[in-house]
Amino acid sequence: MTRNFLFRALGALALCLIALPSFAQEGEGPLKDIPPTGTTVDEVIHRFATKEKEFKVARENYTWTQSVKVQTVEGNSVDGEYQQVFDVVFDDKGRRISLVKFAPQNTLSRISMTQEDLDDIEKRMPFTMTIDDLPLYDVKYLGQQQEDELNCYVFDLGPKRIEKGQRYFEGRIWVDDHDFQIVKTYGKNVPDLGKAKKGNENLFPRFTTWREQIDGKYWFPTYTKVDDTLHFVMEDVHIRQVVKYENYRRFGSKTRITFEGEEVKPADNDSKKPEEKK
Repeated sequence: MTRNFLFRALGALALCLIALPSFAQEGEGPLKDIPPTGTTVDEVIHRFATKEKEFKVARENYTWTQSVKVQTVEGNSVDGEYQQVFDVVFDDKGRRISLVKFAPQNTLSRISMTQEDLDDIEKRMPFTMTIDDLPLYDVKYLGQQQEDELNCYVFDLGPKRIEKGQRYFEGRIWVDDHDFQIVKTYGKNVPDLGKAKKGNENLFPRFTTWREQIDGKYWFPTYTKVDDTLHFVMEDVHIRQVVKYENYRRFGSKTRITFEGEEVKPADNDSKKPEEKK
C-alpha cells in the first residue's frame, strides 16, 4: 500500500512504533527442536517442493470465488475500506479471467491500493515453494510443531538475493508430515518499494495464509488474514485484511491435469467447504 500523505499532518510522526507480530499463533503447539521422523531434512524439502509444483499445476485447472476486504483502523474504529468479490473462471476459449461480482465504493483515504498490492493478493499471498523456486531461497529447518490436528515440519524461508524487479516471500511455512504439502504460511512479500524522501513509499504487510484439503488431494489456500501496522515516514497505519478463497471446482469434464508427463487423477469425494479461521 502507498501512503496518502494529504490526509495526515506531520504531527503523526510522534506516534509510537508498534512491534511486529510474533510467529506464535492460535492453534499452534510448542515448536520442538527435533529432526524429521524417519527421513532427512533434505528429503523433506525435496518432497514438499515437488508436491508444491504438482499443487500449482493442479490449481490452474480450478475455478473459485475470491473475496478481498482491506480496512484501515484508527484506534478502535475502521476509517476506510476497500472490498471486492470476484469469480476466478475460464472463458469459452479456456483462458482464465476474473468476473467482479461485488465492488462497493473504495473509502480508503490514508493508503492507496497499488498494482503491486493487487498482484500480491492474486499471486503471492497464496504462496507456493516449488522445486523450481527452491534455488532462489535459503531454507532453514526449525523443528516440528502441532498445527491444529496436523503435525508439521517448520521451516524459515528467505531469498538468497533480491534481483531488481522481482518479488519474494520471507517468513515461515508449516509442512504436513503426512502429505508433505504446505498447510500454512506466515510472513511478508519483499522488498518494500518506493522512496520515503519522495513520498511514494509502497509498504507490504505481514500475512498468514491457511490451506485446506480440496478434493481429498490438494492443500489449496482458503483464508488469508492481515493485522499489521505499516510504518510510513509520515505516520503508522494499522491495517486489517481478509482474503477468502471459496467454492473450488475443477474446470470442465474434459480437463486433464498433468505433472511431469503423467495425468493427475482427481479424488472421488467432493470439495470440502472452507471454514473461516478466527
